[in-house]
Amino acid sequence: MIANPILGVIFHWLGGLASGSFYVPFKVVKKWSWEVYWLLGGVFSWIIAPWILGLILVPHLTQVLGQQPFSVLAWTFFWGLLWGAGGLTYGLTMRYLGLSLGTGIILGLTALFGTYVPPIFDGTIGAKLSAIPGQVILIGSVFALMGIVLTAAAGLSKEKEMNEEQKRNSIKEFNLRKGILVAIFSGVMSSCFAFGLDSAVPISATAMHYGSNPIWTGLPKIIVITAGGFVTNLVWCSYLLIKNRTFGEYFSRTELPAESVTQPRVAGKAIAALDPTDPPARVPLLTNYIFSALAGTVWYFQFFFYTMGETQMGKYRFSSWTLHMASIIIFGSLWGIFLKEWKNTSGLSKFLLGMAIFTLVAATIIVGYGNLLGLQIGGH
Repeated sequence: MIANPILGVIFHWLGGLASGSFYVPFKVVKKWSWEVYWLLGGVFSWIIAPWILGLILVPHLTQVLGQQPFSVLAWTFFWGLLWGAGGLTYGLTMRYLGLSLGTGIILGLTALFGTYVPPIFDGTIGAKLSAIPGQVILIGSVFALMGIVLTAAAGLSKEKEMNEEQKRNSIKEFNLRKGILVAIFSGVMSSCFAFGLDSAVPISATAMHYGSNPIWTGLPKIIVITAGGFVTNLVWCSYLLIKNRTFGEYFSRTELPAESVTQPRVAGKAIAALDPTDPPARVPLLTNYIFSALAGTVWYFQFFFYTMGETQMGKYRFSSWTLHMASIIIFGSLWGIFLKEWKNTSGLSKFLLGMAIFTLVAATIIVGYGNLLGLQIGGH
C-alpha cells in the first residue's frame, strides 16, 4: 500500500475529535456515581467495540491473534495494563492541579514519551532524525509541545480570573507537589499505549498475511492493548463499587437511599452530602445506559482512526503519537469554546487559547509535511 500522509493527518484529526468528544455523552448521565458509568462505558470502549469492528473488518481475526507468540501478546497486554493506570491517575491529577495545568503536563509528557521512546528503544531514532524529513517532524513535535504549554498557560490564566469560591469549586485539594508527581506518573503511563502499538507490530503483519486491508491491520492490536487497560480499570472500579456500595445503581430506577450512598462522587471522590430527608429521585436508567455506551464507543474511535492514520505515515509512523496528542487538545479546546467555558474570560486567556490552537494545528501540518517529504525522498 502506498502511504498518504495527508490522509493520515485527516485520520488523526478524526481520532482527536473522538477523544476530545467522548466525555460529552457522559454529561447526559444522571444520578449515577463515577465508577458506575465509567466502567459501563469502558466495557464498550475496551471490549465490545474493538471486538465487533475487528471481527467485521479483519478476516480470520481469531486466527490472527491465536498465531501470535506468547511474548508478543504478553508484552502488548502488559503495556495496556500500564496505560490503564495512566488513565486512572489522570483524574487524580485533575484533583490536585486542576484541568488546565494537569492536562498540559500529562499530554505534554505523553506526547514526548510516546513519540520518541519507542524509536529510542528499537535503535532507529538516530537514522530517523539524521534525515531531513525526521528533522522536519522534530520541528513539528516542538510546535506540538509549545501548543500544549500554551494550552496550560491559557488554563492557568483562566483559573487566576476565578473568585475564591470558584477556585474552591474547581480545585478543592490543590497540591502542587503531589499534583506534579501524579501528573508525571500519569503522563508516562499514558504513553504506554504507544509502546503497546510498537510491540504489537507482528500482529499487524499477521493480519496482512491473512488478507486484511492494510488500513485495518492495526485493529487487532487495539484488542490486546485495551484488554490490558480494561483489567486495570475493572480492578479499581470494582473496588469503588464495593467500597461505596454503588453496584446497585446499575439496576435501581430511583436513587439509592442516603444510608447506602452518603455522598455523590466524581472520579471516586465524594464531593457533596445528600439530604436523607429528600425523596428518592427517579433515575433515567435507559438513558444512562445508552449514553454511557455511546461515550465508550466514541472513545474507542480515537484509536480506530489512530491506527488508520498510522498506516498512512510511511516509515516515520512514530510521529503519529504527536499528531494524536495535538489533535486531542485542538478538539478538546474547541469543545470548551462551544460549551462557553471561555465566555467570561479575559482577552489574555482567549488570546493564549487561540495561539495554542493555531500552534497545534501548525504542528499537525508540519508533521504531516515531514512524513510526505519522507515519502518523496524515499521514493515510496
